[in-house]
Amino acid sequence: MRFDLTDLRLFCDVVDEGSITAGAEKSALALAAASTRIRNMEAALGADLLTRSRQGVSLTPAGRTLLKHAREMLAQAARLRDDLSAFAGGRSGEVRLLANTNALTEFLPEALSSFLAAHPHVSIDLEERLSDEIVGLVAEGAADAGVVAGTVEVGALETYPFRSDRFVVVTARDHPLARRGRVAFAEMLEYDVVGLERSASLQRFLAAKAARAGRPLKARVHLRSFDAVCRLVESGVGVGVVPETTAGRAIRTMELAVIDLTDDWAVRDLNIVVRRLDDLRPYARALVESLRAG
Repeated sequence: MRFDLTDLRLFCDVVDEGSITAGAEKSALALAAASTRIRNMEAALGADLLTRSRQGVSLTPAGRTLLKHAREMLAQAARLRDDLSAFAGGRSGEVRLLANTNALTEFLPEALSSFLAAHPHVSIDLEERLSDEIVGLVAEGAADAGVVAGTVEVGALETYPFRSDRFVVVTARDHPLARRGRVAFAEMLEYDVVGLERSASLQRFLAAKAARAGRPLKARVHLRSFDAVCRLVESGVGVGVVPETTAGRAIRTMELAVIDLTDDWAVRDLNIVVRRLDDLRPYARALVESLRAG
């Protein structure tokens, strides 16, 4: 069988995204081309790699075996590219970093800008995921490092402190909750919610918490940033859940009330996770060290 690196990257992307359509988009391939590549891989192997359904794809036993080796081969190819770049007029490298919504929006922009300014030949492939998804992908070798909530179980991964924050509720000044100093998330579910776009890891997290409380998350509008959430909350569209750092900035220019959440998960210690720091490629290790120091 002959699988090239494009095949292996596509296969990993399909598994990560849960469908051939989304995997093809991530790999920058046309859907027809991606489907043909997957079928050709299965024909060459003589076994199915994926089980298809209306909900997406899942791995067969053969697919799980291929995924493990594909991750290792792609990581080795990345190390080879980094090592050989020294002979091509300068060093360059790419680091794949995963992060949850809080880290991605509040802390990483500044931290990454400092690192990239100091390492002009390095690029970072940054993707937003839920914390438990990040742990699994880092453990599989699908990413060099991740930034996750401190409450998530990380197994055998190495962890390093990154930042601390907490989630709070923001409301308009005349909202019924505005005079409350503290509120439980379940109480907030009585009101319309201004939230992030449905694919955002925080929005999926909050929807899951609402489901566990037996209440729907009544999202009236989905936006792309916490700042946009605060602006619509100020105008009375609904209430929002944002990091305390965001709320602190917003109240300088907006008419908002900020209310503490009493739920344990509202306190967010963020940690960096890696499989093993000493095994990372030089630029990936340098990025982790930079994030730890910042």
